[in-house]
Amino acid sequence: MRVGLLQLTSTADRDASTEAALILIKEAAAAGAQFVLTPEGTPFLAARREETLALARAETEEPSLPRFQRAAQDAGVWLLIGSIPLRDGTSDKLVNRSFLIAPDGAVRARYDKIHLFDVDLGAGRTYRESDTYRAGDKAVVADLPWGRLGLTICYDVRFPHLYRDLGRSGAALIAAPSAFTKWTGEAHWHVLLRARAIETGAFILAPAQVGDHGGGRLTYGHSLIVGPWGEVMADAGETPGLVIAELDLHLVEEARRKVPAWSWDQPYE
Repeated sequence: MRVGLLQLTSTADRDASTEAALILIKEAAAAGAQFVLTPEGTPFLAARREETLALARAETEEPSLPRFQRAAQDAGVWLLIGSIPLRDGTSDKLVNRSFLIAPDGAVRARYDKIHLFDVDLGAGRTYRESDTYRAGDKAVVADLPWGRLGLTICYDVRFPHLYRDLGRSGAALIAAPSAFTKWTGEAHWHVLLRARAIETGAFILAPAQVGDHGGGRLTYGHSLIVGPWGEVMADAGETPGLVIAELDLHLVEEARRKVPAWSWDQPYE
């Protein structure tokens, strides 16, 4: 199968950010991609909580979603929208939701980000996603024509038990759409994604935001496609754009046969 990962610099301008994504989705399809993935916060990525809350809509009212559904249908591709901040009506907080869209334009799976980015990086860089978002509580896998897909978002990558559970559920591909900060990305991005690929014996598909999103929000970029043996197959670097790679799903079976770590899981206290 051929996959395409978008690398975007989304901002609080929903129309401009959505249009940038739609252009690259079309380019990926023209390049032969059968499965296209976009980063976390695809239609808008705001620097301040108040901006995010003002932009967020209910799923049925989010204007970008039907545009992405039409794009998948027009291009005849499977499309993962990395995430859209949404109101879900259960609380005053938002959910950060991924959408898997089939070539007929139908939404086939939804995933709400489980692990929220509450950290203090020093130098005034404090993030409290839990002030704005409600955490999801369900791991999600979905079947593609080529194999099973596990869904995660950004900070989830620091929680290997989630990835292990997805792998055990048959995921040969695991998506990790992200908006990794520039500072944590420089230190941890490649290492974390390669580790999750090695541990699960799965392909990790990590489309990312990149650059300056306004208001001092900077993201690392380097959208990655990592093979099940831990090798980096594609790296988008530090500019918006697109990376494409051919995936051989037989390599998943091979990696898991070579190192059958799951069969050696031992209980401990």
